[in-house]
Amino acid sequence: MKYNFNSDATEELGTEVQHSEKKEPKVFDQKPTPAFIGASWVALFAGMISFCIGLWNATMQLNEKGYYFTILLFGLFAAVSVQKSVRDKLEGLAVTEMYYGISWFAALSSIVLLVIGLWNADLELSEKGFYGMSFTLSLFAAIAVQKNTRDKQYIEKEEDL
Repeated sequence: MKYNFNSDATEELGTEVQHSEKKEPKVFDQKPTPAFIGASWVALFAGMISFCIGLWNATMQLNEKGYYFTILLFGLFAAVSVQKSVRDKLEGLAVTEMYYGISWFAALSSIVLLVIGLWNADLELSEKGFYGMSFTLSLFAAIAVQKNTRDKQYIEKEEDL
């Protein structure tokens, strides 16, 4: 016989299930581990440094190198800005819709600009893949670093109260 532990099944069995009151978990109730924090920073530096070393050794013109470097910086800033505005909204902090929209627009624009630049670049397919992957790793790691920083700060502030 299968037991369903919903209210109908407990009435059917003639038993009462007592529900202990559980404390509702907070949105951010776990401090990130030092290993995850370290891995996030390593990923950020690995992506950024790889991208920059690739640019340094590339046989493209200086203005092209500047374009890709600027896209990397723009993308990193935009990714952190998106993470911050999403997190601020989640925590109930005031975030204007204009800033929220601009941060998303900037993040998506940086990705689109990189794709357009790589699509039109006179590079081997493996080089295009390298720049795309190191850029993606950098953006993801920047978001993780920002999230870890906010989580750690939030938990430490809660522990002090």
